[in-house]
Amino acid sequence: MLLLCLDSSAVASAALVTGAGEIAGSFVSPDTRSHAEVLAPAVRDLLDGHGLTGAGLDGVLVGTGPGPFTGLRAGIATARALAFAWDLPLHGLMSLEALAQDAAEHARAAGHEEFLVLTDARRKEVYWARYALDPDGPRRVAGPGVAAAEQLPALPAYGRGAGIWAERLALPVPAFAGAQPSAASLGLAALRLRARGEEPGPDTTPLYLRESDAKVPGPRKKALA
Repeated sequence: MLLLCLDSSAVASAALVTGAGEIAGSFVSPDTRSHAEVLAPAVRDLLDGHGLTGAGLDGVLVGTGPGPFTGLRAGIATARALAFAWDLPLHGLMSLEALAQDAAEHARAAGHEEFLVLTDARRKEVYWARYALDPDGPRRVAGPGVAAAEQLPALPAYGRGAGIWAERLALPVPAFAGAQPSAASLGLAALRLRARGEEPGPDTTPLYLRESDAKVPGPRKKALA
């Protein structure tokens, strides 16, 4: 099995992940403002680098957020378009699962039974999810949600959201202060869930969690006579 994985909930990323849990190739852009421009070329380069076309894939997996409107839409729209064009199964998975996948080994080594993963939600808030550590990996027990960092429980906190608001958290984890969800880790998280009998489904509805910053202008006020 070979999956094309995409995530644009924070940075734009793409990866080819095998059913055996190997990362055959990956791309991550540090720019948070050019998701729509970089994702399609990144996919082309990944496939070209392995002598593949869409016909050589078994499915497309996309992170559904939570994340900002514009960036999140870019990744989901790209995944939907490619899956349709190549007639491939399309799967959606919450993007914070990728961050939990990356944090789990460190959390286990540190003896944590539960932990938080946080990404930057702007407006002085974070997107969050809470995980417990089972023998086969992290299991989400709460979230996703959006809140001010100081409103979250006193648990070890992983991710860029924890790095930004470290002073407002009880137990930020410095080693993961810049960590963001990635397409490669999203693919590994999907395999973990599949082995658990919780394979991601076809729903790719974006998790915005709150209203857009952009507002439709109201009616113009009449000028004074």
